[in-house]
Amino acid sequence: MKIMLLAGVVLCGLTSFALADRDPNRPTDKIAADLGIEEQVFLTCFDPVRPEPGKYPSRAQQQANKALLLPCLQKANPRITNELLDQTMDRYRPEGAFR
Repeated sequence: MKIMLLAGVVLCGLTSFALADRDPNRPTDKIAADLGIEEQVFLTCFDPVRPEPGKYPSRAQQQANKALLLPCLQKANPRITNELLDQTMDRYRPEGAFR
């Protein structure tokens, strides 16, 4: 079964993976599992984030994205730290970690 995302809505299709609309290169199901949250929670929290396509975000853009993402994720799982989020996102970053 394929899961496709349209405006934050999950629709069923033919294979078994999901990707964020704004960052289609990372497997949201695996990221959510690593963070100890439901995939839909990650998708909802990630929705306002604006990743840099195909390159590393500037420090300012990274901080702006983190300011949106981290507090939302922490509402679902208070054990999510900045370090855990960085490690998890870097693990699935197509271009590799940038720290």
